[in-house]
Amino acid sequence: MEEIALEILPVALLETYTQQVDKTVQTAFEELEDNPLSAGTFSFYTSVSAVFSSKIEGENIELDSFIKHKKLNVKFLPDYTQKIDDLYEAYQFAQQNPLTAGNIQPAHKLLTKHILQVAHRGKIRTMNMFVMTPDGKIEYVACTPDKVQTEIEKLYRDIDKLLSAKLTFEEALYFASLIHLVFVKIHPFEDGNGRTARLLEKWFLAQKLGEKAWYMQSEKYYYDHHQTYYANIRLMGLEYDELDYGKAGEFLGMLVGAII
Repeated sequence: MEEIALEILPVALLETYTQQVDKTVQTAFEELEDNPLSAGTFSFYTSVSAVFSSKIEGENIELDSFIKHKKLNVKFLPDYTQKIDDLYEAYQFAQQNPLTAGNIQPAHKLLTKHILQVAHRGKIRTMNMFVMTPDGKIEYVACTPDKVQTEIEKLYRDIDKLLSAKLTFEEALYFASLIHLVFVKIHPFEDGNGRTARLLEKWFLAQKLGEKAWYMQSEKYYYDHHQTYYANIRLMGLEYDELDYGKAGEFLGMLVGAII
């Protein structure tokens, strides 16, 4: 990779990672095609992304039902589909706009339309944030409010630099996964951070590798392996200021698993 002065995304694992990604992964990516069900304004793989990213967050929605809702206009109760509709709209927005700091804000506004109050959509949080386990234990303490703006700006500047740089296929995967991970660890918004991080990962890849990135079923893969997904995120540590990204290898490998 060309010399790039990154501010927050670690490169320590880059060489090992790129050596371990088999060439068959790029072949599998290049063979990705849209699903025949996609037609007009309906996108099958956008539906897959929105449904499974939402299911990771505990939404009770099935892909078959959502496809009937979007493609055939089958009527369900609004509570069953509206959050997934919002995320679907955010993916559409990303597909039609470049990945910039200025565009991440409206994307977050779209996907939190039925999650957060208007005043908090697209706004950097000003409160402490903890990630809790189902039994009420703290499993992660996010970046403190006084540092959130600084840290997320570092990430956005790194993304800009990488978008302007020439990256190999393997390097693009590496940094897409890291953008996902670092965004989650900063946890810049009051809610919708996981959904936004998974969208950013794919948005970055689409900018670097083309529209086939939108056909990847990475969100489904993360959902199908959601216990491993969360365990790998936890490996870095409990406190933001003490995170060890040297332990990120297992998480970085998951995106590869989603392609092959």
